Amino acid sequence: MKKDNLVVYQLLPRLFGNKVTTNIPYGTITQNGSGKFNDITDKALKGLKELQVDYVWYTGIIAHASLTDYSKYGIAKDDADVVKGRAGSPYAIRDYYDVDPDLAVEVDHRMAEFEALIKRTHNQDMKVIIDFVPNHVARSYQSNAKPAGVTDFGANDNTSVAFDVKNDFYYLPGQAFRVPVSDHQKNELSALQDGKYEENPAKATGNNVFKAQPSASDWYETIKLNYGIEYLDGKEIKHLEPIPPVWTKMKEILVYWAKKGVDGFRCDVAEMVPVEFWSWVIPEVKKVNPKLIFIGEAYDPKVYAQYINKGKFDYLYDKVGLYDGLKKLIRNEEHANAQDIRNVWQKETAGFDHRMLRFLENHDEERIASKGFAGEAKLAFPAMVVSATLGKGPIMLYFGQEVGEPGAGVEGFGQEDNRTTIFDYWGVPNHQRWMNNGKFDGAKLYENEKEIRQFYKELMQIRATSDAITNGEIREIPLGDQKRAYAYLRYSQQQRLLIIVNFNRTNRLAQQIKLPSDILGIKPIKEAKNLLNNQKLPVKDGSITTTILPTSAQIIEF
Repeated sequence: MKKDNLVVYQLLPRLFGNKVTTNIPYGTITQNGSGKFNDITDKALKGLKELQVDYVWYTGIIAHASLTDYSKYGIAKDDADVVKGRAGSPYAIRDYYDVDPDLAVEVDHRMAEFEALIKRTHNQDMKVIIDFVPNHVARSYQSNAKPAGVTDFGANDNTSVAFDVKNDFYYLPGQAFRVPVSDHQKNELSALQDGKYEENPAKATGNNVFKAQPSASDWYETIKLNYGIEYLDGKEIKHLEPIPPVWTKMKEILVYWAKKGVDGFRCDVAEMVPVEFWSWVIPEVKKVNPKLIFIGEAYDPKVYAQYINKGKFDYLYDKVGLYDGLKKLIRNEEHANAQDIRNVWQKETAGFDHRMLRFLENHDEERIASKGFAGEAKLAFPAMVVSATLGKGPIMLYFGQEVGEPGAGVEGFGQEDNRTTIFDYWGVPNHQRWMNNGKFDGAKLYENEKEIRQFYKELMQIRATSDAITNGEIREIPLGDQKRAYAYLRYSQQQRLLIIVNFNRTNRLAQQIKLPSDILGIKPIKEAKNLLNNQKLPVKDGSITTTILPTSAQIIEF
């Protein structure tokens, strides 16, 4: 039986291994430093295993546009007018067959250093996920590392027409690309920008913008790839037979990385690519390795089932449903309602709940401990318990989440946005204290940060060893008219759990829970114990009496 309750741990090697604490806004790689593949040592990986991690999602591996000059290694310099930040966006790929030179100690041996990281990860009994960015590429895309026989995107395009099914890109014939008007104040990168970028005819921008001059809020650093979809007068006309050239090129890219030992792909903005492509390419690539997993970044609940069943994804993000509902509760918003949790598993993801990847942080979302989100990592403990125990499916942690990283500071392009920047060279302070200059022993963590990490370790241990969570059923336990609390059972023939979460920031939740007779019939209750602190709870006549403190949770085994 396939195990779905995986733990995925996302990290950016550029940030994860960086020991430099200078943190100059818009700083260069020399000033602010960059983590390397080699910094992710066996000791670091053992620290991830303490969190029961199954897959490490290494973000920002594939070579992307950047302002750091590697021209002496044969890599063309990028133009600051079409690069976001000094380090650049990991989602503006400039060579699908290469890795980011920032991450190598010896740039000429960068691929070998990544392959060694894959081997180290496997040796620690974990698997490797990397990003697959199918919808768009950097405006400067040119592959120097492509294997013999591979043709670059756009090399054979007919640029005199807006759309041709054989083209890799979309064009605006007769119009040259114009750099968007910046919405940033003048900064350290302004001197590198002249407001010009040579692209004639202009290509459509990655977020489906068919204008010669995208706006500063668009994905202007990227160009949209053509999967055989013609955009005409507000309609999408599909030209999918014969298979468009982009499909075959993308399959070859996925196969290339799978043959290097990559075990899975997190597929960026999966819904912006036709589901028919996924339905075709995922089985094709799994011929290389049937155990590969594909995780789709998806935001439209109306098409979740389609992308799982027809698109053949193994897992999809559960952002719009569970994450959004939990965030309101964590933030103590006026209209937050714990019944949103019920709506997710009973309606929105019913029938494929085990295929939804739960999370409270990733590179796109605000840090829990940031001022703009909760301001305190422990306020999310009840939500983390729900995310970890509600279903049979996977959960994701984002590096630094387990030590309360707040994502503070104006890093550069990232600005003060409650997130850890993906665009700039930067040190991540709470994580650096756990890293302890490469010892990865947590010795420099503050007491509060140690407590947060200990909670995550204990919760992930409970989850990994629980038959009820891995294989069991779920049933809601009514708590009356509670909008800030929720309770449910997870149960199998081997184990029964009562999970109660209290999001209220000031009030305790005192409950006497009468357990359903059929659940009691599985086996007699000998005792009830909260697995999060090993405290025994009173049991009488098929009822458990307990009090849940504000912003806390209990996982009660009985």
